[in-house]
Amino acid sequence: MSQQEQLPRIVSRKSLPSDQAKWVTLKKIEWKNQDNQDKIWEVAERTTRKGDIDAVAIVALLESKKADFKPSTIIIEQYRPPVEKFVIEMPAGLIDEGESPEAAAIRELEEETGYKVDEVVESSPLLVSDPGMTNANMKLVVVRVLLDDYPSSPKQKLDEGEHIVRRVVELDSLMDELRAYEKRGFVIDARLSHFASGWELANKFSKAAKSS
Repeated sequence: MSQQEQLPRIVSRKSLPSDQAKWVTLKKIEWKNQDNQDKIWEVAERTTRKGDIDAVAIVALLESKKADFKPSTIIIEQYRPPVEKFVIEMPAGLIDEGESPEAAAIRELEEETGYKVDEVVESSPLLVSDPGMTNANMKLVVVRVLLDDYPSSPKQKLDEGEHIVRRVVELDSLMDELRAYEKRGFVIDARLSHFASGWELANKFSKAAKSS
């Protein structure tokens, strides 16, 4: 952190009339359940959706062309005012109008981390992460970044006022890194935690199968 920068802080928190909200709106849903009972549900909706999908999250697989380093990924540190904490996340972002999820992933990864995608490996089905509160959705896009040397620090393309710290972490050490972050007071994004848990479990099952 430079001398000009300071730790972010919440100045106030107050109710916001929906007609003043720029990014999110609150709606009431009236519906009937399986017993034909009338029900009401409150839902938060993004106002920024340009198509059918709001956003992408990105799993970036960093691989060495010369096997100089172990397969790694990129995680980011970013302050999130709603939780009043620095959150450890995958690179992610909203999809622009007319943009595919894959194109959005390529653009967002370079903007947030500076790394350029060599190959889109796969895109997930449409995903939701908090369907009890919001209709926000996303796709998880896995991309490959091939490097000649050990990962450096390519120039980010951040918006004015945007502060993102990127880190390259070996995939086999990812869960341990997240546990260390938690001990330091950071909050871990659920998508990243789920991915790290899956990677760790896959490794454990693979080692158990080989030793049996």
